[in-house]
Amino acid sequence: MADKVTDGLKHDGGKYRLDLVPPEIIEAVGGVMTHGAEKYGEGSYRRVEPKRYRAALMRHICKWMKNPHGLDEDSGLPHLWHVACNVAFLLELDTRKDDNN
Repeated sequence: MADKVTDGLKHDGGKYRLDLVPPEIIEAVGGVMTHGAEKYGEGSYRRVEPKRYRAALMRHICKWMKNPHGLDEDSGLPHLWHVACNVAFLLELDTRKDDNN
């Protein structure tokens, strides 16, 4: 019988390789979420209608397309960071909706 600790056996086949996610996107979402938590309170984004995030996503995409290095007027953070964060919010809210059905 194989010793699972000393022989290095680990059953992680089929699991997502989160170590492949670029740290830049994690830091970008974290930066925008930190700003939001300081301004509105931690976790407050969960009480916002998804359509508001879709609208914000489109506004930030348009601003980013016009100026790829532009910064959001309120947060001072790149529009592309806000794009990533809005997508993260929509993903979480969509997952939560599925969990509640």
